[in-house]
Amino acid sequence: MRYQKPKGTMDILPGESRKWQYVESIAQDTFNKYRFSEIRTPIFESYDVFERSSGDTSDIVSKEMYDFHDKGDRHIALRPEGTAGVVRAYVENKLYGPENIKPYKVWYKGPMFRYERPQSGRQRQFHQIGLEAFGSDSPELDAEIISVGLEFLNRLGIKNLKVAINTLGDPESRANYHQALVDYFTPFKDELSDDSKVRLEKNPLRILDSKDKGDKKIVANAPSILDYLNDPSQKRFDYLKDLLDDLDINYEVDSTMVRGLDYYNHTIFEFMVTDPAFDNKEITVLAGGRYNGLVEELGGPETPGIGFGLGVERLMMLLKDEDLPSESDLDVYLVTIGEKAERASVKILSDLRRAGFSADKDYLQRKIKAQFKTANNLNAKYTVTIGDSELENSTANVKNMATGEQVSVSLTNLADELKKIEG
Repeated sequence: MRYQKPKGTMDILPGESRKWQYVESIAQDTFNKYRFSEIRTPIFESYDVFERSSGDTSDIVSKEMYDFHDKGDRHIALRPEGTAGVVRAYVENKLYGPENIKPYKVWYKGPMFRYERPQSGRQRQFHQIGLEAFGSDSPELDAEIISVGLEFLNRLGIKNLKVAINTLGDPESRANYHQALVDYFTPFKDELSDDSKVRLEKNPLRILDSKDKGDKKIVANAPSILDYLNDPSQKRFDYLKDLLDDLDINYEVDSTMVRGLDYYNHTIFEFMVTDPAFDNKEITVLAGGRYNGLVEELGGPETPGIGFGLGVERLMMLLKDEDLPSESDLDVYLVTIGEKAERASVKILSDLRRAGFSADKDYLQRKIKAQFKTANNLNAKYTVTIGDSELENSTANVKNMATGEQVSVSLTNLADELKKIEG
């Protein structure tokens, strides 16, 4: 029987994995500059971690979670996103303690899991890169988080980026807006989708994110959060816009952008791009915001937080080959003639690699012509040929594959001889 990968998963093969390594290296280098340290959390958590963080009315919890009861009858879920596990780790490890500098900055990468219809750039096992900062309510930190996300994508060569921002205000502003939405949607209750009827009772902000076509028509004329900001919330949002102007970041205010979760407040943002990879439709590549109640929701002290996340598969579709580094060439391909050379090649290769060269050889006992052909296909800079006579004389023939130039060198000091040739 031939087995196939599960629906909604993908194999990241050599060649493609090089792109992933490149993206992750740029993430690490960029985030390090801003003093974010990597954190790694389990790919599964207690179900309650995600239910408390995402809310039981969210699609993630109600429809998409991969959850199960383990042999100890513990209710476990594969993580559908990165933030909740990071917050749980922050609380459990008491990273809010006075010995840690505030804000406490971390970034993460890894696989996430959601049961949804697989489509281009969206799989059931997918990958996210994200970062979180805890312990500061500063608008300056909001501007930094937006700035680091933009720098990361710019370094990857992502074009046609649009930065959209909005505010959800403080709890008072949200409460006023909540009531305005209830007043607006209630007359349309019978026309709302079944999901949005539940949302109307539990959290009407979620209706604004509905994908249902009927809901979208009703949402089009819904009141704007910007009309319900109190004075402190309005001043904070105006100050954030001033900071982004100072950073020469072009942005648009999108008053229709929301986050349905109660712990989100003040700044939220999304980076969108239009690209042929997505049929020139505008898609979101990065999204984030401030959550000043999530740490308390998961059992920690009152702690402000802000962060963002992005889907790596979607990002990969936007990367252009010309923006990727060329695959590094092979330094040395060892060509062997005879059984003695085969045995000696193991030690020679080991010594070359320890000296810093990338090195390889033929393992199929093929003829010399086939070995040279492979060296050429691998873009080897040099071939080193050894046979019985070379071993007896402790010499090796080195060929520059670009120029065809050949020299005989000492086999005993092969690595040093190659370094001399390279200059």
